[in-house]
Amino acid sequence: MPRVLLIEDDAGVRTAMHRHLTERGFAVTSAATGLAGLAAVTGQRPDLILLDLGLPDVEGIDVLRMIRAVSRAPVLVATARDEEAGIVLALDLGADDYLVKPFGPAHLAARVNALLRRAASPARAAVIEVGGLVIDPAARIARLDGTPLDLAPREFDMLAYLAGRSGEVIAKRELLAEVWQHSYGGAEKTVDVHLSWLRRKLGESATRPRYLHTVHGVGIRLAAPR
Repeated sequence: MPRVLLIEDDAGVRTAMHRHLTERGFAVTSAATGLAGLAAVTGQRPDLILLDLGLPDVEGIDVLRMIRAVSRAPVLVATARDEEAGIVLALDLGADDYLVKPFGPAHLAARVNALLRRAASPARAAVIEVGGLVIDPAARIARLDGTPLDLAPREFDMLAYLAGRSGEVIAKRELLAEVWQHSYGGAEKTVDVHLSWLRRKLGESATRPRYLHTVHGVGIRLAAPR
């Protein structure tokens, strides 16, 4: 029975979500504050964490940062906040999915099950080599010509995904779906921003590409330098 930790301050919402998830076969523990939720993360080691951002004691986005420092359990942000900048920030800080209230119990359970399936995969990803670029997805280490790259989590995820399909042109929508685990209208610009940061760390630019090549109107292709 998967263990789900629900961090939600609204008593009515918390009770309803607790009931819906329990009825669908999850072992649910709930917390009404960020600090109580963090204590449960370290003490109970849940399989998945449902996190509201509007908490009474600690800002939810700060709770997310602290969760990511101590746990690799999938985090599903479930909140009424629907601003694109907030969605992108939460995903960049390590949230695995983002669900905007209101939503139905079946929708919630489907998202939870999808995250648990992804987290349950035991296979260790193979090391990827493209030219002088070496990526170890399991260890989350990337090197360029033998030098370690200092990458943010989403930068690493995007680089690993592109390198794993070296030579193929990957659409930005696909990157949003596979790297950020969701597709938000108008959010393709977040791919452009992360691509710009990634290029800088690889020592290249859009006008002088080495590994990352933009195919205008189609997507991004990663390939070894000629």
